[in-house]
Amino acid sequence: MEREAESIEVSAPTVEEATAKGLAELGKAEDEVEIEVLSSGSRGLLGIGAKDALVRLSFGPEEKAPPPEEGVEQIARETLQELLAKIGMKAQVSVRPEEEMPQDEDAPPFILDVTGDDLGVLIGRRGQTLQALQYITRLIVSREVQRWVSLVVDVEKYKARREKSLRQLAQRMAERVSFGRQSIALEPMPPHERRIIHLALRDHPIVTTKSIGKGDQRKVTIVPKGSSGSTH
Repeated sequence: MEREAESIEVSAPTVEEATAKGLAELGKAEDEVEIEVLSSGSRGLLGIGAKDALVRLSFGPEEKAPPPEEGVEQIARETLQELLAKIGMKAQVSVRPEEEMPQDEDAPPFILDVTGDDLGVLIGRRGQTLQALQYITRLIVSREVQRWVSLVVDVEKYKARREKSLRQLAQRMAERVSFGRQSIALEPMPPHERRIIHLALRDHPIVTTKSIGKGDQRKVTIVPKGSSGSTH
């Protein structure tokens, strides 16, 4: 929601004095505000009945400059640490070192690693709880820095291990499909895991991938290129 413009009203013997007084109070230059003369005032007769001038100085909300990437990382780390504390989880959050980050074009800007004891509850079935935690963190951080931040939250490097396992699975199944020329349907997976399979085989010379099914039962099928193939 956009904030409305703020304003103050200032009085002084003259319009010029009222304006100067208002600018000094706001700490702004004349070109940074909108000046509206509400009353020019009057000198009265021999000073009797004199009225001060009244002006209104209005200014819009200051634009918040986007923080540098290092600042975003710090905000994200502190946000996740606070979220974990609120749900009673004793864990530490750190930003994964750049040299350990994925180097492909689809890599996130940074990864938040959560470490501690007994953190399996943060992962959940098929990583669903972890995905929810990541979504909430992204939402809060993006609102704070006023732009979408596609960060990744990982617990004890679960996602890193799972991604490696899925890439290896994709290559093994691709070899089987290449040899037997028959399609293979993998187990149902959440969207982010299906995407890992798709990306792992997108440049494969012999097979291609497609998603089939609905909802929680949606799965990746690996098929020979140029053939629909029968599914095993």
